[in-house]
Amino acid sequence: MAADGGTSRGERWSLAGTAALVTGGSKGIGHAIVEELAGFGATVHTCSRNAAELEECRRRWEELKLPVTVSVCDVSVRAEREKLMETVNRTFDGKLDILVNNAGQMPLKAAVEYTADEYTQLMTTNLESCFHLSQLVHPLLLRASIAGGGSIVNISSISGSIAYPGVTLYAISKGGMNQLTIQSGPLTTFA
Repeated sequence: MAADGGTSRGERWSLAGTAALVTGGSKGIGHAIVEELAGFGATVHTCSRNAAELEECRRRWEELKLPVTVSVCDVSVRAEREKLMETVNRTFDGKLDILVNNAGQMPLKAAVEYTADEYTQLMTTNLESCFHLSQLVHPLLLRASIAGGGSIVNISSISGSIAYPGVTLYAISKGGMNQLTIQSGPLTTFA
């Protein structure tokens, strides 16, 4: 019995028949999102840079009988994002209901210590990848089985609104993601 008076998760609502892509799903928040979506019945595809971690997760999800497929992808690399979308397109027969932009990096370092390459890497991973994946996924979301089209969920942080010492660049990237989320509105914005 659930705490809400006896209704189980599956009795409250279902994502059966939906397809979701979650970036950075091998650990942390992304891992939890993958399991939650799959637990509600969605078929999920996730990616990670770390092939070994991803394979370990895939085996566990298979044992749990969760409908999750995986592929290695470094979202900071444009060509890898494009390859990921080809994989997702094939896996879900050209439709997608949910994109969760979760992958990100949060190095603890004073802003004055970052090199230009480190700055670029962080912004490309945390912000550019979200914008680009949202563009790439647009045609698939238009074919979503959810009434009214698919959804894009951008995982941000309180650091996007309140700066903390040692995570200045992370905060900048998450602030940008907050604006991407606010400004994007309906999918027609990308049309």
